[in-house]
Amino acid sequence: MSDMTETTPGWLSSDELEMARAQMPILYVEAVPVRVDDSGEVTSVGLLLRIGPDGTVSRTLVSGRVLHHERVRDALLRHLEKDLGPVALPRVPASLQPFTVAEYFPTHGVTPFHDPRQHAVSLAYIVPVTGDCRPRQDALDLVWFSPRDAVSEAVQSEMPGGHGVLLKQALAHAGCVI
Repeated sequence: MSDMTETTPGWLSSDELEMARAQMPILYVEAVPVRVDDSGEVTSVGLLLRIGPDGTVSRTLVSGRVLHHERVRDALLRHLEKDLGPVALPRVPASLQPFTVAEYFPTHGVTPFHDPRQHAVSLAYIVPVTGDCRPRQDALDLVWFSPRDAVSEAVQSEMPGGHGVLLKQALAHAGCVI
């Protein structure tokens, strides 16, 4: 056994990740991007439009894994920049206490959250953004909805895996009366 500790941030190869997903929960961060007015009230919610591996189009939140030796704050900022662009100007909360912890299971019905690939634990945050958001990577578009429209049946039906539930929880936590 070595006395050396690996401190280089990184992640696993595809095969290693598949094996890890089968054996332990994976830590994620999720962000609900919002625009707020001068009093701090949520005026709009940003939802990403993505195409899944199976070709389905869905709306989703900013989400991604926390890498080995990466702080939660850094992971949150990395995924916000990756999904919303480098000039989104997110205002990450001073306190990193999430508004909820979402537990995703590969089995339907254990919680409202489902991920067929793995058991995942996700720390969820509401993050105000003030800059110009331009989706990058695998997101097709970012659409801003009023809180009322974001929880409409039409939008909620486009949000797989429990993201619609998470969005409703975020808006309730932010004091939006819908």
